[in-house]
Amino acid sequence: MTTQTALIVDDEPDIRDLLEITLTRMGITTYTAPDLASARELLQQHNPQLCLTDMNLPDGNGIELVHWIQQHTPCTPVAVITAYGSMDTAIESLKAGAFDFVSKPVELPRLRELVNSALKLSEPKARETAESDEPGLLLGDSPQIRKLRTQTKKLARSQAPVFISGESGSGKELVARMIHLQGPRSDGPFVAVNCGAIPSELMESEFFGHKKGSFTGAVENKQGLFRSADGGTLFLDEVADLPLAMQVKLLRAIQEKAVRPVGDTKEVPVDIRVLSATHKNLPELVQEGDFRQDLFYRINVIELAVPPLRERAEDIPLLAEHILQRIAREYECDPAKLTAAAIERLKGYEFPGNVRELENILERAFTLCDEDLIDAGDLHLGGGVVPAGSASATRETESETDAAAAPVPEGEIDLEGYLESIERQAIEKALEATRWNKTAAAKRLGISFRALRYRLKKLGME
Repeated sequence: MTTQTALIVDDEPDIRDLLEITLTRMGITTYTAPDLASARELLQQHNPQLCLTDMNLPDGNGIELVHWIQQHTPCTPVAVITAYGSMDTAIESLKAGAFDFVSKPVELPRLRELVNSALKLSEPKARETAESDEPGLLLGDSPQIRKLRTQTKKLARSQAPVFISGESGSGKELVARMIHLQGPRSDGPFVAVNCGAIPSELMESEFFGHKKGSFTGAVENKQGLFRSADGGTLFLDEVADLPLAMQVKLLRAIQEKAVRPVGDTKEVPVDIRVLSATHKNLPELVQEGDFRQDLFYRINVIELAVPPLRERAEDIPLLAEHILQRIAREYECDPAKLTAAAIERLKGYEFPGNVRELENILERAFTLCDEDLIDAGDLHLGGGVVPAGSASATRETESETDAAAAPVPEGEIDLEGYLESIERQAIEKALEATRWNKTAAAKRLGISFRALRYRLKKLGME
């Protein structure tokens, strides 16, 4: 078993002794230094797996040491010890590349959590992951996506809050998951929450939990999202949709690393990493007074931009193949392939809905294509021309005729339900006419066998 080592840098002998005793009891061999100069020497001699440094040192400060480690031993995680309440200093250290920070007076349980998380980064598996270029969830070979993968690997080695910006459907949650999976918290939970989907009156209970009987309807204790993510990562999607009153409470929970359930008098400590995202312009919302500046400053320690799909069109063939294989597995069919014309059509499309729109386009095309081959006409993109006499054009004409012939109910109608009922009736009629021979029914309907299977599954008719 490899001996774990750590360097402690602090000019106060009492603090050095306290940290040394704590780490020694954890089975870690320690080296100590009172200043920057001796710390650099020890780092070069012993290459420790962790460095703990005070912010104020006789010959400099902790951030200088963070910068030095980033240049000379970038695989060594470094945590900074800051004075109580010095949040600005802590954030500055995280931006410089520090793994995490701990405030004085040092709370030993919090210190042990930090040390254990940091040491996971020195394990062989973590080092191999950091050095490889496995795509993981972020598929693509474009320079933009390669850069993004490199950035996620680097950020995974830190505990700094990351703000992920990008258009809707560009893959912000996938980026958050990759940061989680490649970091020391990968064994812990990944909890994603859409802040815009929670009613404002339930937000506090959803985030922080509640005690039984604390309000009408609270029939049992509830843990809340923060405690559900304890030991892992909490991803706040569409964080811009949080009301101002909730922003205040969220800021306190993040800064204090503790939550108070509704109806409780005690705060419960939580160990989480916060990642956040939105498609909105958050700095603009701060200027307009719709988002708190202090919360923005706290969650936006590091910003990571996800490129839109139109800026990495060369990734579309690979993404499309992956999506079509997933759809085929889901519906237990052979995967369809794109023709060269279809690929070129996709590459020339703007994709305002990004990867999510690509998924929807391909799922629709998958059900309409003939002989497991998706042509440009099957994509039904805006501005596309479908050749007259093609199978897809014939299907469109037939569906238009059917829709025109079908009686439309008076007054308000549920369009989706109405169209679904027409589709259901047509399929039932075709199946009855062919004595439930699905191959013959599909031919009678003018669709592929796979398309019929998809519709049967979708309508719950299998």
